[in-house]
Amino acid sequence: MLDHLPRRAPNTNAEDPMLLDDLMPQYDVVERHRTVVRAPPNIVFGAIREANLAGGMITRALLAVRALPATLIAIAQSPRRAWTEYHGRATHRQSGVRLNDFERAGFRVVAERAPHELVIGLLGRFWTPRGDLCADVTADAFRAGPPMGMALAGWNFTVSARPDGSSELRTETRVWCSADARWKFRLYWLAVRPGSGLIRRAMLRAIRHHAESRGAAARTTDRVGDIEESVHVQHD
Repeated sequence: MLDHLPRRAPNTNAEDPMLLDDLMPQYDVVERHRTVVRAPPNIVFGAIREANLAGGMITRALLAVRALPATLIAIAQSPRRAWTEYHGRATHRQSGVRLNDFERAGFRVVAERAPHELVIGLLGRFWTPRGDLCADVTADAFRAGPPMGMALAGWNFTVSARPDGSSELRTETRVWCSADARWKFRLYWLAVRPGSGLIRRAMLRAIRHHAESRGAAARTTDRVGDIEESVHVQHD
């Protein structure tokens, strides 16, 4: 039997609790994933914005499936306009899908503490074909809670340093539903949760690969600089 009472984030004695805990202490569903990145936190945090979050075939396919109902509705309403929009998105995605592209689609960065955590907010009716996303999500929306008929999502990335110089990258997604929308979202969540998990794990891999590539390039540059400095000293 499903629990109809919103969950609450567990109490923690950590010196720096997550921003997501402050913004969204109660929620109906939660999903968590993590990975280890061979790069320092500042590089990993930068990679959250820089990485192509939809570079993998699985991610592209799952995002396309999610967009299919809205695409079919658009085609039925105006085939020419639907084709123009599709062509524009396809052309743009050739260069990758990054965090700012999600922001243009209705996702909003509502809190940030670099280089440790970034929180993205999303408000809408996610179970509908178009999602009915609200473009003006702010931290105030989290304090007020989801309006009737809607659900509020908080999605974060956190980065923490490890003793060996690497970083742990985590992502957590919480969704808080209004009372009248909870059952609709639960049905939707049962259907999309497996794909949602695959997408988030793929995004973590994309960020990890980007950060490790940047870290390797930075180390190579440092080694070249050391060599050049050594040669310069020898000539003196």
